[in-house]
Amino acid sequence: MRFGKFVVKHRVIIAIAALVLLIPSFLGMIFTRVNYDMLNYLPDSLDTIKGQDYLLEDFGKGAFSFLIFEGVKDKDIVKTEEKIKEIDHVSTVLWYDDLLDISIPKELLPDKIYDAFNSGDATLMAVFFDSSSSSDETINAITEIRSVANGQCLVSGISAMVTDLRNLCEAEESTYVAIAVILALVAMIVFMDNWIVPLVFLASIGVSILLNLGTNIFLGEISYITKALSAVLQLAVTMDYSIFLWHSYEEQKGIYSDHREAMASAIKETVRSILGSSITTVAGFIALCFMTFTLGRDLGIVMAKGVLLGVLGCVTVLPSFILILDKPLEKTMHKSLIPSVKKLAGGIVKIFPVFLVLFAAIIYPAFYGYGCTNNEVYYDLSQSLPKDMENVIANTKLQEKFGMGATHMVLTDSSVSSKDIRKMSAEMEKVDGVKTVLGLESIVGPMIPEEILPDSVKEVLESDNWKMMVIISEYKTASNEVAKQMSELNSIIDKYDKNGLLIGEAACTGDMIDITSIDFQTVNIISIAAIFIIIAVVEKSISLPVILVAVIELAIFINLGLPHYLGETLPFIAPICISTIQLGATVDYAILMTTRYKKERSLGFGKREAVLTALETSIPSIIVSAMGLFAATVGVALYSDVDMIASLCALMARGAIISMFCVILILPAMFMLFDKIIGVTTMGFKPKKENGGNE
Repeated sequence: MRFGKFVVKHRVIIAIAALVLLIPSFLGMIFTRVNYDMLNYLPDSLDTIKGQDYLLEDFGKGAFSFLIFEGVKDKDIVKTEEKIKEIDHVSTVLWYDDLLDISIPKELLPDKIYDAFNSGDATLMAVFFDSSSSSDETINAITEIRSVANGQCLVSGISAMVTDLRNLCEAEESTYVAIAVILALVAMIVFMDNWIVPLVFLASIGVSILLNLGTNIFLGEISYITKALSAVLQLAVTMDYSIFLWHSYEEQKGIYSDHREAMASAIKETVRSILGSSITTVAGFIALCFMTFTLGRDLGIVMAKGVLLGVLGCVTVLPSFILILDKPLEKTMHKSLIPSVKKLAGGIVKIFPVFLVLFAAIIYPAFYGYGCTNNEVYYDLSQSLPKDMENVIANTKLQEKFGMGATHMVLTDSSVSSKDIRKMSAEMEKVDGVKTVLGLESIVGPMIPEEILPDSVKEVLESDNWKMMVIISEYKTASNEVAKQMSELNSIIDKYDKNGLLIGEAACTGDMIDITSIDFQTVNIISIAAIFIIIAVVEKSISLPVILVAVIELAIFINLGLPHYLGETLPFIAPICISTIQLGATVDYAILMTTRYKKERSLGFGKREAVLTALETSIPSIIVSAMGLFAATVGVALYSDVDMIASLCALMARGAIISMFCVILILPAMFMLFDKIIGVTTMGFKPKKENGGNE
């Protein structure tokens, strides 16, 4: 009560302080870098990542792209090439005029060089950068290449994909927030008992969201997924706390004649009621931090911080805003549009065995679909982008015109002899799906003595410590075929150089597949264990955590099992994040009902009366909470052109509704079935009639 009185007394100062803090928050948002490359979240200890570092340190080459010129005259390509060479952070540009004078026919190039880089009226140019694939310098260089090329070429490669993704996300992100706010506002207006209090909620939550985004500057950078989802997710998850405070305030006004005393008491009650639910939500997000693929840590830290700031805002900023606007709020009260749920609650309790049978019938097919969905995800990051995106068009053109899929790079020790390099190249070319192996030895054909090769060509393929070869594969990144191909290539490399490395986007993606499959199990176990322990402590029970987690896990199984039965393929990150987010965000519904059920039983009411009261009083709050999460995410899911964002939001929206039905229909049935066990295994529980009611 002391904290509540402090907030009430200093409400104006708190409101002003919150608004003033928005200034540094805006600055923090502006200066927090956004990372658009998923491969950057692989651990540094991997050989593929070490190889990328060697490439940058020894060769001065970080990223590279193929430029596709189609129907362009050689003399015009030369002019464009000269302009590209002048762009900052472009290290080397290689076309056939770097090997032969442009007056000499291309046909004099070795056949495999000519065939690899020419197809009909189309030709390829290789561009190497002295900065990493997703750095701001490379992104700016890609943008400038497109500008000076003036539509003459398409730019492929992961750097071009990152550039297009950044442009798309920057164009869409403000719309994500606008859609989430508008739809959440509509949901709250429909289900709340005041016309303008939803605006007050959004103002308070908005302050917390901006503070969260601003304090991300201390992390240095965040991923584009975190930036796109954090505001929407924080709005959806922390909206419950505002609703709890408002309902408590309305209740306390019936007890206290002074609104300030009522608010002080409401703050006290709200802190008590949201403590358990907010801790479980934070625990769910913290579980993501245990992923080896560090995107989980990125999202987990930002969202856990967002929930804590949301709780703090709910018991400081929101009460201040409500008291300052108390008179307008009094005038805009109206009857809740949610009808009485007394008959509905009675009907659910009456036929509770039906829902136990339903639980038993659904659990296996839901779990089976859930397991299948986890094995049917896609890892090719370009699949999450619109088909008309420039980089996607370029990659499609590479596949169709040149038969090129993934591009691998091989680093071997500089001490490996040219003879062994040639043998290794010959073996690699026999591997299924390998189109071409390009190294210094392969460029030097009978018509081109090594001595006349320009230094720019030699520098690309040899350094003091390493020799490099480029392998052009016919197989796509993240395909089963390319995984088998890389395994065979690694065996060949190991035969000639134990320290040799196979690197590139496909190799990194292969590591990502291996790591995230383990991460999925780790995050699930940690999140379930953490939430189980928290519920056990908060509810002082051994049996209740089992029941609550079982009900929410069923909802998760249904949500993530549906894509298998609907023939949908999800981005790899979706099952990992959603299983944790849905558990953390919607277990609140179960805790709300459980707390009331426990209270009624401890007062001595029979199990039927206790379950009926808990269900009747909880349904409106659960519906409002679920619809808020649904509204905040469904619009983004329908609008976003980035499948990774759209899929995550669609799963969150659907998960909110599924969890709502599971808690309203199945959890009361569990209470009816296991009431005696709950009574024996829960402290402060009195499963015997004292105040009336039947067992």
